[in-house]
Parts: sequence; C-alpha cells; structure tokens
Amino acid sequence: MIFLPLVTLLLTYWASVGSLEFNHILPAETSCSPDAGFVSMYISKLKDSSVLCPSCAESPVLISCAWVIIGWFLFQVLLERILPCEIVLGAPLPDGSGKRLPYRINGHLAFWVTLLVLDIGWPKWTEINDESGNIKQILVFGRAPMTWLYDNYSTLAFVTIILTTMLSAYLYMKSFDKGLLLAVGGNSGNHVYDFFMGRELNPRWGGFDWKEFCELRPGLIGWMILNVAMMSKQYERLGYVTGSMILINIFQGLYVWDALYQERAILTTMDITTDGFGFMLVFGDLAWVPFTYSLQSRYLVDHDPHLQWPVLACIIGVNCFGYLVFRGANGQKDAFRRNPNAAEVSHLTYLQTKRGTKLLTSGWWGMARKINYTGDWIMGLSWCMVCGFESIVPYYYAIYFAILLIHRSIRDDHMCKEKYGDDWDKYKSIVPYRFIPGVI
Repeated sequence: MIFLPLVTLLLTYWASVGSLEFNHILPAETSCSPDAGFVSMYISKLKDSSVLCPSCAESPVLISCAWVIIGWFLFQVLLERILPCEIVLGAPLPDGSGKRLPYRINGHLAFWVTLLVLDIGWPKWTEINDESGNIKQILVFGRAPMTWLYDNYSTLAFVTIILTTMLSAYLYMKSFDKGLLLAVGGNSGNHVYDFFMGRELNPRWGGFDWKEFCELRPGLIGWMILNVAMMSKQYERLGYVTGSMILINIFQGLYVWDALYQERAILTTMDITTDGFGFMLVFGDLAWVPFTYSLQSRYLVDHDPHLQWPVLACIIGVNCFGYLVFRGANGQKDAFRRNPNAAEVSHLTYLQTKRGTKLLTSGWWGMARKINYTGDWIMGLSWCMVCGFESIVPYYYAIYFAILLIHRSIRDDHMCKEKYGDDWDKYKSIVPYRFIPGVI
C-alpha cells in the first residue's frame, strides 16, 4: 500500500525533471536534531522532501489543495445527483438472490457540463469603477485558472493520496455493518489484505453507489482536466501548443469521453461485479489514474520533443488501430450480452456453457480471449510515443499497463476456470490465443 503512493509521487517528480533522477528525492540535510535516532531522522527527511512530501512546510498550500480536491469530488457528486440520468440495472448480485442494483447513468452529461463550467462558468470576483468613481466588486464568470493545476501538481497528488487513504479507512469500517454483501476476495480475515482489496462489494449511501461513481467520475474526468491544464501551461510559456501536446489531449480526451459515453458497459466488469471497494480501487480510481495517466502531458510541458508531423501521423495511425480493436471488441461483447439476437451480433458463434452463459467464439473474441486488452495497450503505447524517445519516463504507462493486463488476464483465467469448469478448457481449445492471434 505504501509502494503505490510513493511511486505516484516519484512519477510526478520524474515527469518534471524528465528522467529517473534519484539524487534529490531526500534532502542531504534535515531540520532534525543530530542527536535524534535513525527513525526520527528518516521521518524528518521525508517531511523535508519536496518530492515525497510536497508543500509540507507550507500549510496554506496544502490546505488550499485539499479544499480543491474535496470541492472537485463534491462537484462531481452534485452533478451525478442532479443531472438527468438513465436508471440502469446492474448484473445479478453474486449472493444468488437475483437482485440487480440500480445505477444512475449520466457520466457523459457530467463530462460536458464540467468542461462547460471550467471554460465559461468559473466564478470570480473582480473590481470595477461605478458611475460615481467608487471601486466595487462584482461576481463574473469566465475561464478557470487552469495553470494553477500545473503549479500545484505534486501537492494535489499528495493530498489526494491522504484523502483516498481516509476514504478507504471509512469504507473498511463501514463494511462491518450487519447485512452487507461482502466481496469474496476481500473477506479473508486478514485486516491489511481486506483493507487493500475491499470487504464490501457495493458500498452505498442510499442510491449513491461509491464504487460505480468513483470508477469513472472524479478521477477519469480529472485526468482529462489535468491534461488541459498542462496544455494551458505550455501555451502560456511558448505562445503556442505543440503537435505532441495536441495529440495527447485528443487521444486521452477521446479515451475519457468514450468511457463515459459507454458508462453502462462498466456494470458488467469485474471491478463492479466481483471486486470489493477498498484501497486498491479507491486509490487507483481517484489518485493513480489522474496523476499518473496525465504523466505524458506533464512531461511535455518541460520536455516536448517537437516531433515532425510525419512522425505524428504514424503515431495517429497506431492510436486509431488500437482504438478500433479496443472499442470494436468491447462494443461487440456488450451488445451480445444485452441482446444476443440483435442484428449486429446474431451471426456470431458461441459456446453454450452448463451455467447457461454464452462464450463468444467468433468475431473479435474468436481471435483472442483478451483482444480488448491488446487494443487498450496499443492505444497506451501511442500516448507514450508522442513524447519522443529520449526518456523512459513517459513510457512508464506502457510498461506498467502491460504488467497490469498480463496479471489481470491470469486472474481472469483462474476465475473463469472456477466459474465454468470444463467448459472453460473447451473454450480455450477453440480460442487458444490470449492477446495476439497466432502469436500469444
């Protein structure tokens, strides 16, 4: 649990310096007394580190950033509550009751309202002279000061880590209330493990579902907003926006938009149907995603490679191919789950399992069992490529995501074996490849 927050803070630092620099992570001197013990001196070094404890010596900055993160979260909650929505039922709960929880689906609308508010609806007080020559303040609306997010990037990440830890602790304590449905993977009896994985499957306040909300709203939209802030900062410095910065905002902006437009599709994912909502997902959704997935745009502010358009055109091709595979596969699966007899999927072949579930054996899913992962990774690789090839720092995402997807595919394979038994072995004989048809 400590490892992931440390990596997040290190990545924000490395993106600013443009390389894997270790010499200045901890200060050479501390404010601690020379007579203090090793532990006290090490803690003092952490507190004095501008990398691992950014703005810790500046309480007003920390407090301001905390209020910004809290305000951002509450703003997204407000949009989820008041905007028009479609009520969609999720998958049947795993307790055998057949019950399906209702979800408010309006993330796509919240996405556009957020952009509109930040572009033309940001409130601020300004001074004007009235007819008598007196100065008075009036409230006006305009564009939000986006570059502030760049200026406080590391501190925002730091306070988000603290707040996600607090939220995880609350959800863990809440999970001991009577009558709650617990996640199988988060109910081991080991407090540390269960805190990390999450005990309760679907923590809710009335109709507000914590897990589904956090999966897409504050972190995912926040990721795109951070990208826009980095683009604003680059324009402030250079007087123009580079091709690489334009592409990273388009690529990742479309990715975020697509996820929110297809919001209902997440209701059948393992994150929603199987995993508990603990530190792993809370931190991942609210801290890891916005502050590490925006790493490329942060890197480009200070280290743009100024790639030529022929190179950028090739990168566009890579991204489009990845998106075609990713969206084509996920769209086909979702359409088949909703209505196997629909015209666009009725021609597909499938394996009828003893559980009554149909496993696709043609189309995208006849090529490889995790073909959607392959498309997702190819898109991620294109995001790294816009940063050029001089530093490994922006390529962290492609490396991390490959490890994540391989691990997830192994976990999925194990769970599907338990779920389908011999039918899963038969399915694997029909669709033998995991990621790339004819290769692996």
